[in-house]
Amino acid sequence: MLRLSSSITILLLAPALLLCIEASVHEYGGEKFGGKGNAFVVHGGSEGMYSSAPGLNESSPGDSFIRFEKVIFRRPPELSNFSSGSIHAILFEVDDRGTIGGSAYGGQRAVCCTADLAKLGVCKQGQIIHRPSTNNPGWPQVFGASFDIDMTETILHPRSIQITKTGMYNLYFIHCDPQLKDVVVDGKTVWKNPTGYLPGRMAPLMKFYGFMSLAFVMLGVFWFSQYARFWREVLPLQNSITLVITLGMFEMAFWYYDYAEFNETGTRSTGITVWAVTFGTVKRTVSRLIILIVSMGYGVVRPTLGGLTSKVLLLGGTFFVASEVLELIENVGAVSDLSGKTRMFFVLPVAILDAFFILWIFTSLSSTLNKLQARRMTAKLDIYRKFTNALAVAVILSVGWICYELYFKSHDVYNEQWQNAWIIPAFWQVLSFSLLCVICVLWAPSQNSTRYAYSSEDADEEFDRDETLKLIRPSPLASKDVRLPEVRSPKSDNGLPHGNLEEEKTA
Repeated sequence: MLRLSSSITILLLAPALLLCIEASVHEYGGEKFGGKGNAFVVHGGSEGMYSSAPGLNESSPGDSFIRFEKVIFRRPPELSNFSSGSIHAILFEVDDRGTIGGSAYGGQRAVCCTADLAKLGVCKQGQIIHRPSTNNPGWPQVFGASFDIDMTETILHPRSIQITKTGMYNLYFIHCDPQLKDVVVDGKTVWKNPTGYLPGRMAPLMKFYGFMSLAFVMLGVFWFSQYARFWREVLPLQNSITLVITLGMFEMAFWYYDYAEFNETGTRSTGITVWAVTFGTVKRTVSRLIILIVSMGYGVVRPTLGGLTSKVLLLGGTFFVASEVLELIENVGAVSDLSGKTRMFFVLPVAILDAFFILWIFTSLSSTLNKLQARRMTAKLDIYRKFTNALAVAVILSVGWICYELYFKSHDVYNEQWQNAWIIPAFWQVLSFSLLCVICVLWAPSQNSTRYAYSSEDADEEFDRDETLKLIRPSPLASKDVRLPEVRSPKSDNGLPHGNLEEEKTA
């Protein structure tokens, strides 16, 4: 519900968020080779793969494999007047990355054999340098195809490679011929784990979102049962909490079905993904605004929000939506050509706004607690203290987790810890759900719900009243409840006051 900074999280989780636009069926539609050192490279895919049992093939139910299906290399007709060297497909596990490429005399590492390396006799000039793995016999897998004269396309022979070792596997198409710089790649490769097509880094998330869906259902049963029992005592704040729980239930369900379909087909359904991210976006925005409003005591210790405060909250909600829309764009991949500078143009203001809102939350809570304590509203004071403690713990855990993420990412450059990567996004979901549970317990509908609502009897003064009124001294007039003794004028024998008797005498 409340993260220390959504923008910071986006930056830290950028590699994990990119998983949302990948598929286990990697398609290549005219991919061009780019220069990397002295080689020309196309990245064909990178995924965590779990091993299958030895002796199985791709038709076996529990198999794990990478299959090449009709991968074609094409070159322009005007460059078809010569025979070329091989264009290789190199598939290797991340632990074997050192077997690709080499250097002469400790110089810069090269993928293609250089003249100096050829003189040493370790390779043939113009060929790709690779050596057998000592830990994984038969790896890396290297095979290729070449162009004969007058040929404009060549096909990589279809094959299926069984995965017998769990690890992070990388596929690259590489050639060393500068004359083939305009060659493009078409076709596809299929990556399948024993349990389905879901990439290894994402496979645990399907079970996680299934568990979270069940957790939201249980929370919903508790909350809605209380809501139905005491619907006459329900507060506006409790209606907002009901909305958040409902959005959370839809979000978790859509995420689970999104991963389940991905696991079944190998490609991601854009519609389900968009709905899952949309429900999450609305839920987080509403949740943050609820926390701000509760911190200021609206509906609990004050009747309304001031006009200026309402406008600021509306502006804050707009910025929250903008930040979440940016996250939606990155998740779904609707815009894939945003440069780093363009993203920073959006991220920096959001980071500043998040820091401001966190400060505003705790400043408002401090002010509300002080006023509740001054007016001895013990029931409301107790609930606000618990709420403040829960928020403080959430912020501390957020800061600690961000530090862990920085450490994790800085020490996992090659995604060797891919089996633990799912824990990073899962933590934020668990933290927000835990905070939501705390709020549900504190403000659960009950027969005494109205005692937590604002009442004019709670205090002699409104919280929004101008502080200058406190400087006005009270009037010395006596209270209506104090009766002063009547001063009676002495009466004469005829029943008239003496004052009137004197008037008659003077008359």
